Amino acid sequence: MSRAIALVNATGIIIGVSYGMHGPILPVFSSVAIGASYAELGLIGLANFVPYMFVPLLVGLLLDRFGSARLLIVGVAINATSLYLLSAAQSVPEIMALRAMTGVAHAFFWPPSEAILSEYSPRGARVKNIARFTGLFVGGFTVGPLLASLMLAGAGEDGAAYRDVFAMSGYVLAAALVTSIPLSRARTRERVQKWSLAAFRRIMAFPEVIAMLLYLTAAFGMVLTIYPAFLHERGIGDVEIGVLFFAFGISRIVSLFTAGRLAQRRGLTMSTVTASIAGALLLSFFADGMAAFAAAMLLMGFGFSVFFPLTLDIVLGRAARGEEGSMIGVYETIFGIGWTAGPLAAGLISQHWGGAAPYAAFFAAGAAVTAMAVARRGRLEARGRANP
Repeated sequence: MSRAIALVNATGIIIGVSYGMHGPILPVFSSVAIGASYAELGLIGLANFVPYMFVPLLVGLLLDRFGSARLLIVGVAINATSLYLLSAAQSVPEIMALRAMTGVAHAFFWPPSEAILSEYSPRGARVKNIARFTGLFVGGFTVGPLLASLMLAGAGEDGAAYRDVFAMSGYVLAAALVTSIPLSRARTRERVQKWSLAAFRRIMAFPEVIAMLLYLTAAFGMVLTIYPAFLHERGIGDVEIGVLFFAFGISRIVSLFTAGRLAQRRGLTMSTVTASIAGALLLSFFADGMAAFAAAMLLMGFGFSVFFPLTLDIVLGRAARGEEGSMIGVYETIFGIGWTAGPLAAGLISQHWGGAAPYAAFFAAGAAVTAMAVARRGRLEARGRANP
């Protein structure tokens, strides 16, 4: 493993811990301490993810002009600042503004990390390295909720304990500067980079992958921004929510470290992924206790992990020399569109038809996407053979 990949992996772990500490409790804090409705929770998620619809395109352009490492450092600094300021937020608009800041920062974290991994991965090892990086990030995300649960144990619902967690998560994220700054001094390979509209045309050659990506990211956005409040409404306490997200993380880690093998059967794997998410959301609709929610989280952990390295590898496999940054920017923009649509749709559906309604609606959409994935399985398998 190269020094650059090791440093990116270490950065991913630290940022994952910070995300895991504050992410699952933010919807609970917003609803309990601030009084946010389901619709407002959807708007908070919208504010977080809207920047990811546009900023990755800018980052894709900047990647090849200023270097991935420098942009990664910028992202870490902005992210740490936004999380620390979150500890002082007093209203839904303030939270929305700070989550928008976090969304911008995330666009300066993930695409540069992908670019570094792609650059330093030997031929045929890209899926493995991206999956390992994501697995390490998720490993940090898995530890984070447990740390937050320890800080929240025995605390009331006045918001003070939540604010302490937000401040601490900001300090943790700032520690990622220790591992990201040395990346700016790492040796880089000579590359001829360019920004080209051809990146859009190349990605449009994967309509079935785009459809699955939009559905899975929309569902993922809903789970990150709405699901914890739904769990709280169903009587699951803060500590138990942390335990459920710990199980979610363990499932993601195990799945990610099998991604290399699963990549050999892309068509079957992608069909299974969409089916697992749809099934987990249907189970969530009926669930009323820890056991059922734990089963749903384990299923979602599998689905929300495996699709990412596989779809990214398919897209990058068609990139011309020098187009990697542009392709990553377009790919992450599609990711952001799904992330943005999911929380907004789930918040509005919850507000009008009840907290459980989005999970039935997303199950129906998932069933349709699964049927399409099965019908297109042969095409996906062919593309998998064309992009080893």
